[in-house]
Amino acid sequence: MSSNNNTLSAAAALIQQGRSTRSTSRWKILMRYPLMLIGFTLFLTLILIVIAGPYFVPNDPLLIQMSERLRPASWDYPLGTDHLGRCIFSRLAAGAQMTLSLAGIVITATVLIGVPIGLLSGYVGGRLDSFIMRIVDGIGALPEIIVAIAVSGFLGPSITNLLIAIIAVKWVEYVRLVRSIVLLEREKEYMEAARAAGFGTWHMIRRQLLPHIVSPVIVLASLDIGKIILIVSSLSYLGLGAQPPTPEWGAMLNDGRPYFQTIPELMIYPGLCIMLVVMLCNLIGDGLRQLLDVRNK
Repeated sequence: MSSNNNTLSAAAALIQQGRSTRSTSRWKILMRYPLMLIGFTLFLTLILIVIAGPYFVPNDPLLIQMSERLRPASWDYPLGTDHLGRCIFSRLAAGAQMTLSLAGIVITATVLIGVPIGLLSGYVGGRLDSFIMRIVDGIGALPEIIVAIAVSGFLGPSITNLLIAIIAVKWVEYVRLVRSIVLLEREKEYMEAARAAGFGTWHMIRRQLLPHIVSPVIVLASLDIGKIILIVSSLSYLGLGAQPPTPEWGAMLNDGRPYFQTIPELMIYPGLCIMLVVMLCNLIGDGLRQLLDVRNK
């Protein structure tokens, strides 16, 4: 009895040691990528500012005051005013909420659409896989921004159509990623053992395949947020996304374009916001790729 207890204690100690080693290893990886920690911290700070921003902005971002147009930075207007007398700082804060919300909706929708289709295509195979991949190859044959512009232009300028256009081109990446992982994993021995044990398709997908997909999808999604923000801003800049007077960074770039030579700040401020957020997303995505060892799995 004492021998069994000692064996169990030793096994528990080994398990705990293994967990501690993995935790320590990941912490060391985190320390090797301080830029990711900085990016993640700044991105969370930005999210908090976006959530609380509307309650603390100094002015109404939609209020038009022609008597205050093109004012320089002051106590009342921290970054000055635009060509319609609207507070630029307040519009940037409201635009952050709009742009990040649109990016969040798109990334959520693309993951919910692309991951199940990729799982089904890779696991079932056959004619269904061929049919799905022909659609994916057709959509992916052209650059994303070109297809998004075409779809958005066909549907008409609006935020809803903007979301539809971006989702229509982004889901194919997740189908390809998930399908490739499923094709790699489905013929391995543990999958054969699960089939021999009589487990059904739902169990095989949920318990055997899904854990292998989570990490790569998280990394791709974190990198995609920056790309989506660029596409949202680009379409809004072209007049195919957010419509006046909605505050959105791409639309603000377009509004400031006629005044670039005289008051470049009208374009510089929203451009800097877009650049900063995209850079933070790339830092986070690159760090997560290293942390989760996606390339080595």
